This record gives sequence, structure tokens and C-alpha cells, in this order.
Amino acid sequence: MGNSTLYRIKSIQEFHQLRGLPAPAHPLISVVNYADIRHSEEQNNISWTFDYYSISLKRNAAVKLKYGQQQYDFDEGIMYFMAPGQVLKVEVDLTVSVPRSGWLLLVHPDFLWNTPLATGIKQYEYFDYAVNEALFLSDKEEATLNEIIKNIEQEHRSNIDSFTQCIIVSQVTSLLNYADRFYHRQFITRNISNHQILGRLEKWLDDYFNNEALSSRGLPAVQTVSAALNISPGYLSRLLKTLTGQSTQQHIHEKLVEKAKQQLSTTQLSVSEIAYGLGFEHPQSFSKLFKSRTSQSPLEFRAGFN
Repeated sequence: MGNSTLYRIKSIQEFHQLRGLPAPAHPLISVVNYADIRHSEEQNNISWTFDYYSISLKRNAAVKLKYGQQQYDFDEGIMYFMAPGQVLKVEVDLTVSVPRSGWLLLVHPDFLWNTPLATGIKQYEYFDYAVNEALFLSDKEEATLNEIIKNIEQEHRSNIDSFTQCIIVSQVTSLLNYADRFYHRQFITRNISNHQILGRLEKWLDDYFNNEALSSRGLPAVQTVSAALNISPGYLSRLLKTLTGQSTQQHIHEKLVEKAKQQLSTTQLSVSEIAYGLGFEHPQSFSKLFKSRTSQSPLEFRAGFN
């Protein structure tokens, strides 16, 4: 496969034209039946970026989706979310004859203008998740979302009046809130894969803090940790928050304090030497963090061992 071409789709109408669909009933919002979308082999080597939000539920899709370096096969009822400007590559297996089903909800940011969702949509972290962090739905959850989509489709195809925007935005908000709830459930119920992530995180942090180059490398950023685990920063933080009550940043600090406690209790290194060795530029910053996590200064902690 050669280098992928990047194609920007600026409007919902342009998407409809490219995929062989009738013109949208509304220029700023559309519900598309996934079975109606036309694919071609030439489009398999194109990466796409959109100027609108895309929320989709796909079943028996016979496609591989690539977001960043992650690839995922969509054969079950799976939902994923894209914000404007993100890049997605879709590879369709045109030899598969299983009927595709599902839907896409396309919402242009202009449709949300002057509504609470215009800024509120940014609170839904899953728009930043990678494709391999998609939402797996139960049949009951899928039915709930399908009902909301039917309402949105019916409303945007009706005569547009002064109530249209308000009614549709409230339905989109409900859909996003249900997705938020279902993600929370997924973090809890997909125990094996989630606890494997926790194990990998602990090992990575142990290796990082035991590396002799720690003093020159400094503390790891959340983005560094998530990239090492092949997980988006938002997904990792929410997973940890759900399972442990702590964010990624708090986990990093906890590991750092463990290392500091070990050195304070077993070596004669000064607080400044320990601080520099743990990647701090200023010992005061280290002491402040240590006290916030232990309610003791480093010297008070050390005194307990003498």
C-alpha cells in the first residue's frame, strides 16, 4: 500500500456527494444509514479529515478504521466519535457480502452555535479517544441510542422552524450523555483488558523511575506515558479515575513519592540531591509535592526513621 492521501471534507453536503448519497435534508446536520454509503477501492488509500463532528454506530461494517497508528476491525456493534480536524483512514473490504448496518450522525459546529452544547461538547472526552478505544455497546444500550437517532432523523427531515435547533440539540445532548454513561460502564466491565493496562502502566513507571537517566529526563508528561502505552491521554486518565480514583498525573506523582520515600529512608542523600535525581529543577517543588501527598516534609518523613 502506498502513501495515503489526506482529503479534507469541509461540509456535510460534500460528504453526501462523495459517498453517493442524496443531498442532506439540512446543510448542518445529517443522519446517514450506513448501508446506503457507497465505497470504492480507490478511496481505501485516502485519509480523511472533517470540518464537522461525526458520531457513528457500525455493525458488520467489513471495514478497518485507522486513527493515528491504531487499526481496528469493526464487526460488532461499536461506536466511535470524531471531532473536527481529526484524521481517519477507512479501508473497506469490498469482497464481503454481509449486509452492513448502523448509522452516522454528522453535526457541523455551526448548528450548535448559540446553544449550551457549542462549548459543552468539549467536556465529552471520548472525542479524543483513538479508534481502538471505541465504545462496545450491549443490545439494550444500542436500542436506546437508536431511538434517539430516530428522533433526530425525524426532526431534521420535518419542516424546519424556530424549534428545530433546540429540539435536535437536546437529543444530541442526550445521546452524548448516554454514551458517557456507557463508557463508564465499559471501564468497569471490561476488567481483563483494563487491568492489563494498569499492569503495563505500573511496569512502565517502575522502569522510568529506576532509570539512571531520570535526573536529565525529568518527570514524564501524561502524553509521554499514554503514548508509551498506545492509549490516548483522555482515555487513560478516565480509565484510571474510574478504576482507582486517581488521574494519570496523580499516578505519576504517587510513583515518584514512593521512590522518594525509599531514598529518604535508606540513603544519606540530601533532600536537594534526591529532588534533582528525581528530575526536579527546584528542590522546593519536590518538597511541596511530597508534603501534599504525605502531609509531611521530606525531612519530617526521614526523621521518623532515626
